[in-house]
Order: sequence, then C-alpha cells, then structure tokens
Amino acid sequence: MNDDSNTYQGESEPAQRELTFGEKAVGLSFNPSGNKTVEFIKRDFALAIDRLHALRSAESATADQIRMYSVAITELQTGQMWAVKAATWQF
Repeated sequence: MNDDSNTYQGESEPAQRELTFGEKAVGLSFNPSGNKTVEFIKRDFALAIDRLHALRSAESATADQIRMYSVAITELQTGQMWAVKAATWQF
C-alpha cells in the first residue's frame, strides 16, 4: 500500500486471473460496496495466509507444524473478518 496515494501496489493486476488460496480464504472477490479499506484489509490478510499455506504445504512440514499453520490460518481469517467489520461499522 502506498500511503501517499492510498493505492495498493499490484492493484492493476488482471481481473481474470485465478485467486490464490489466501484470496479465496478471505473472500477477496466479495466486496459489494467496493470499499477500498475492505480491499486493502483482505489483500493484506490474504498475503499472510498465502505465506502460511506455502509453509504448511512444504514437504519438510511435520504433522504438528501442519496443524499449527492450519490454526494460524483460521485465526487470520477470524481477524480479517473482525477487521472488515470494524472498517464497515455503522452506528
């Protein structure tokens, strides 16, 4: 994210590419209001989830590591949902 222009690096990627695991996990394509803050939140969490998914998928990952990476991914999904809720909170 570029703080000066409030744009996300790589934002102009082709819209038709297949979503990554992380992008699917956070529901990146679901943002009916087109809220940029929601998009930024989801993209950032998706990146973290993708990194953990890659570590979890490594041949060297043990069963315990796979379980812990899975828990971490679930917790990131939960955090992302709360962050989106906060960003869209209407009172």
